[in-house]
Amino acid sequence: MTIDRRSFVAGVVAATAAAPAFAQDYPTKPIRLVVPYPPGGGTDFFARVVSTAMGQSLGQTIVVENRPGAGTIIGADSVARSAPDGYTFLLGDTSTYASNRSLYQKLPYDAQKDFAPITLTGRFAIVLLVNTEKLKVGSVKELLDAAKKAPSAIDYASAGVGSPFHLAGELFAQAAGVKLNHVPYKGAAPAVQDLVSGQIGMMFIDYATARSQLALPHIKAIAVASPGAFSGLPGVPPVAADIPGFEAWAWQGFAAPAKTPDSAVAKLNAAYVKAVSDKEIKDKLVGAGIEPLQSTPAQMADYIASESAKWEKVIRTANIKLD
Repeated sequence: MTIDRRSFVAGVVAATAAAPAFAQDYPTKPIRLVVPYPPGGGTDFFARVVSTAMGQSLGQTIVVENRPGAGTIIGADSVARSAPDGYTFLLGDTSTYASNRSLYQKLPYDAQKDFAPITLTGRFAIVLLVNTEKLKVGSVKELLDAAKKAPSAIDYASAGVGSPFHLAGELFAQAAGVKLNHVPYKGAAPAVQDLVSGQIGMMFIDYATARSQLALPHIKAIAVASPGAFSGLPGVPPVAADIPGFEAWAWQGFAAPAKTPDSAVAKLNAAYVKAVSDKEIKDKLVGAGIEPLQSTPAQMADYIASESAKWEKVIRTANIKLD
């Protein structure tokens, strides 16, 4: 699904204008923002930059609470079980809202029933990196040719089973009709380390992580997973140029517990829109490799449904399962 920012902005304005009054003095106490990752990562960085500005708009502090573990499940479930009073919300991602439902047989929450979407917040461009000493290809076409000549002989790394980068690799293989061998790591850092050292030949990874490696002569970005060109890597073609329709993002969004009053959701949405409209904040996010997004709650719900269906097909076809 391609995101139309102009319609998002128009929808946000309409939703905010139509929001009914919610206890005119809301919020009257600090608000808790749950981040289902440890401190220090990209998600945590985004939460802390944006929440400070949102809190200023709302007149209350937004306290970031890190609750990592189990592929974002621990943090997400804690929010799903919280009181729907507007004082707790979540910064979830692709896994939280879209892929976990297909990866795990027993998920304690239902992303489409247990949350009230607030807004999509950002997406991270995904890049296809190769070690040209380990894997002697310089383009997607050359990679596909090599994979067809030697099925399952090419390994690709990921930050872990079910991660957006693993799923991007599976989508790539399925869409191209080739067989690749997935090698999961415990996080992006060790995967990138083995790519650089030549233990592995290729991987999909977010641009923020990839760009620090591109100064190395043997590490090359041969494509981006966005449907068109990516401004951060001018001249690097999209995978879609060789595999029509290919698109993969790591994305995030705010959601509150289901049944949170619409007007509380609207106030949080409006505070977020104001925050990311600030040039200084936007520049900080873009500088960290994050493309800020805005949406109405309904648009976020539609996007969750679309992404869930997309990744369910990939996961079922690849028979990926997590306990």
